[in-house]
Amino acid sequence: MQKIISGKNLMLVVIAALSLSACKNGGLFGKKKGKSDVTGWNYDDKNMGNFHVAKVKYPKAGPGLVFVQGGSFVMGAKDEDVMGDWNNVPRRITVPSFFIDETEVANVHYREYLYWLDNTFSGDTNIIYKALPDTLVWREELAYNEPYVEYYFRYPSYNYYPVVGVKWQQAHDFCIWRTDRVNELTLMKQGFLKKDAAKREMKGGGADGSFNTETYLLNPEMIQGRGKPKKSDLKDINGKPRSIVKMEDGVLNMGYRLPTEAEWEYAAYGLLDQNPNPRLKEKKSGEELRSNQQIYSWSKNPNGLRDNRRGSWQGKFLANFKRGSGDNMGIAGGLNDRAAIPGNVKSFYPNAFNLYNMSGNVSEWVGDVYRPMTSTDGQDFNYFRGNKFQKYYKNSAGEYERDSMGRLKKADISDEEVKNRANYQKNNVINYLDGDSSSQVFYGYGVTSLISDRSRVIKGGSWNDMAFWLSPGARRFMDEDQGASTVGFRCAQTYLGPPEGPGFKEGNIFGTKKQNPRKKK
Repeated sequence: MQKIISGKNLMLVVIAALSLSACKNGGLFGKKKGKSDVTGWNYDDKNMGNFHVAKVKYPKAGPGLVFVQGGSFVMGAKDEDVMGDWNNVPRRITVPSFFIDETEVANVHYREYLYWLDNTFSGDTNIIYKALPDTLVWREELAYNEPYVEYYFRYPSYNYYPVVGVKWQQAHDFCIWRTDRVNELTLMKQGFLKKDAAKREMKGGGADGSFNTETYLLNPEMIQGRGKPKKSDLKDINGKPRSIVKMEDGVLNMGYRLPTEAEWEYAAYGLLDQNPNPRLKEKKSGEELRSNQQIYSWSKNPNGLRDNRRGSWQGKFLANFKRGSGDNMGIAGGLNDRAAIPGNVKSFYPNAFNLYNMSGNVSEWVGDVYRPMTSTDGQDFNYFRGNKFQKYYKNSAGEYERDSMGRLKKADISDEEVKNRANYQKNNVINYLDGDSSSQVFYGYGVTSLISDRSRVIKGGSWNDMAFWLSPGARRFMDEDQGASTVGFRCAQTYLGPPEGPGFKEGNIFGTKKQNPRKKK
């Protein structure tokens, strides 16, 4: 005969069962979860809305990039201004940590880009034509350089020589393409894009069938070939695997771009020689020493340079440059830099940040618009000139639109929209504080000046430059619509996290012992 459980006893049995379940699972609402400090609600709990908070993670260097620990340095000329330009007056600034390419972008890398464009936009010859480097930059009126016109960019001998003849806008577009390919591969590997997404994309997918990171983040419905992983830590409100990745999930790459002039110059100096080197996992605090201002990108001895004990490297060329008029590589049997034109992107020793050819080989585009008075006008933190603030364009139906390259269209922010802001009042601030009192300089390009809003900074010196231009502090400019046989580029990426790099502390965290309070008198 079964026992009849009273209402009171039944309630006790139910409470006991729930308590046992809660003990096993870590709480009344299931497994023990992270909890909001401001509401007390659990994260990643489908009974509490399933709000997902990614574990603290820091951006990883994308393919080809190395980490550069930021800091304070003197930006500008470290040598006599023999050109009399007065366009790089020394000034102390701070550059936050970032990533930058280990080498210049090589011919084979740029050909990979053209291969993707040719297959994805096979019906649009204009897109392919706009991306082609100008191989005619090798021509000279009184020189026989036709072989370089024909073969430098495509022949396998020069696969890993820096690409040249690339305009500033082409270099900028390459960075966007590189971002999209890296993120597309990441999403394919994790199942958020189907495995054949890239294959279908490169069979004439065109603008509508190509992957673009910004389009994916703002309007993923525009992206074809989306998948839905069976297993994922990312859940929707119902606790099922989410099909869309957001930036706050920490999955997508931060994005490639051209480095700023300040970043490039700071990275070129490799200022680690008198302080702990993170590459050697030295985590102790440095002394903030900067007693000597070096002129070139190689510092006193971080990588075994100038081995004075044996004399094996003393006196050897440390960069690809032109020693003097008519002397691009020395004499047969004793070639000084072993390069008549640009050389392999991994030739010569890297600097203390493990970056190759920051002095010589080819000069490099950076993101900045050129102005002679930059050093006196700019912010002393993360300086950059070239901002033109925009927003994503929406049509009359409130929908995003893609351009011919598959990227989201953008529109300039109107001055009316920002007139009440405290930090900026105009959308185009390229001309901001150009050295005049009213901040309304307009350069008469080709009439009173060769400087315009399309003038971009180039840095580093090249195979056809004498030693003066090899100093990272030296700066020149070129119109962004031009290319040259002496100019290439490398990409950078923003870093967010502890400035000393992943694995280091954020701020000075002292021991657990409480400091002794000041004794009251």
